[in-house]
Amino acid sequence: MEVYGYFRSSAAYRLRIALNLKGLTAEQHFIHLRRKEQRSPGYLAVNPMGLVPALVEDGRALTQSLAIIDYLDETHPTPALLPRDPFGRAWVRSVALAIACDIHPVNNLRVLNHLRDDLGLDEQARNAWYAHWVAKGFGGLEAMLAASPQPGAFCFGDEPTLADVCLVPQVFNAERMNCPLDAYPTIRRIAAAARALPAFQAAEPGRQPDAE
Repeated sequence: MEVYGYFRSSAAYRLRIALNLKGLTAEQHFIHLRRKEQRSPGYLAVNPMGLVPALVEDGRALTQSLAIIDYLDETHPTPALLPRDPFGRAWVRSVALAIACDIHPVNNLRVLNHLRDDLGLDEQARNAWYAHWVAKGFGGLEAMLAASPQPGAFCFGDEPTLADVCLVPQVFNAERMNCPLDAYPTIRRIAAAARALPAFQAAEPGRQPDAE
């Protein structure tokens, strides 16, 4: 199993957490996004979208963090990252997708670079853009998590799920960009509980071999 990632990519961060929770190891390949290594012919042969992460196993490549994690959950089912009942599985996926599809894409590196390089926005304007979409997303997410159908230490009960795997990297990004989080006590509580687990700690960006 080979994994291509970048220490600060929140999508790659999700995959690292999932691998750690399942006790899996993979050969690591580091793709430096700020040096545009994701656009190199060699990496585009692995992932034509030019994004991280990617996973290669038995010569076959998978892309998109949630698809990769779903594959790992099916091929290595213990511990499960999704509840057993259909409603619970769908609810956890709804939280994960709210982060991965609604919050993260508008604030990832290529969007911020487009705002700077092509639209001419200065750093203050880009930071305001980032904070706006975090606030929009976290406002709804806070209400969802506060009303969890299975309350517990984490997003859904007392064991980490795919929802927590997605939540922690997004909180990390918000903190790194100095976004105010006081209005989201449930998000902060759950993220703190997850970050206390060794699997989440080992996945932190600053602990990765390619961290700068």
